[in-house]
Amino acid sequence: MPPRQLTQGWFKRLNTALLAACALLIGLASAVANWDFGIILQKAESRYGTLGAAKQRIQAWDALIKANESSAEKDKLTEVNRFFNRQIRFSDDIRTWKQNDYWATPIEALVKGAGDCEDYSIAKYFTLRRLGIPSDKLRITYVKALNYNQAHMVLTYYASPGAEPLVLDNLINDIRPASKRRDLLPVYAFNAEGLYLAGSNSKKSDTKKLSRWQDLLKKMRTEGFAIGEG
Repeated sequence: MPPRQLTQGWFKRLNTALLAACALLIGLASAVANWDFGIILQKAESRYGTLGAAKQRIQAWDALIKANESSAEKDKLTEVNRFFNRQIRFSDDIRTWKQNDYWATPIEALVKGAGDCEDYSIAKYFTLRRLGIPSDKLRITYVKALNYNQAHMVLTYYASPGAEPLVLDNLINDIRPASKRRDLLPVYAFNAEGLYLAGSNSKKSDTKKLSRWQDLLKKMRTEGFAIGEG
């Protein structure tokens, strides 16, 4: 778990990060197809040198996508959740990136073989979008992990707008309904459509005019992903 105590200052930073995240996902909403892993690997090797085990992780990601393009949505959830929970070990941003809060691209997380809860959730979101699951069925959700009294992030999936969400979490491999995760207290959620309060299907804000997402989009374009302007 990230060693972040739930202070008033943390929640203020959280709100800012959530708004930026929503804008990021708007930019990515239509940019989830045509990933050329030959180019992506070339660019990763150019940046990092010999990739070693990281190359196998990236190739395994490509294979995961190809193997599950025609799968049922619940099977996609299971395979993607299991894949990133196995391929990435938990490490906080200070240890991995020497920064207090760093949002890694999926390539960065797979090259490092490490990431924090944000990185798991973002990588799962991108992959499921690439596999054709609409953004309105997915929300990246900030929660309080009650057993740890710490902030945490998970990916939630809604089969329909009013359905109980399923929780994809790096803490456990099982995908469980939210009602079975009494150890998690939802705070905020976001997707390409906007920012939501816990338990609400009504947007708290429209994030189309926010622009803090540009740095991550730029990184992904540099890595070889066909990311549009949004």
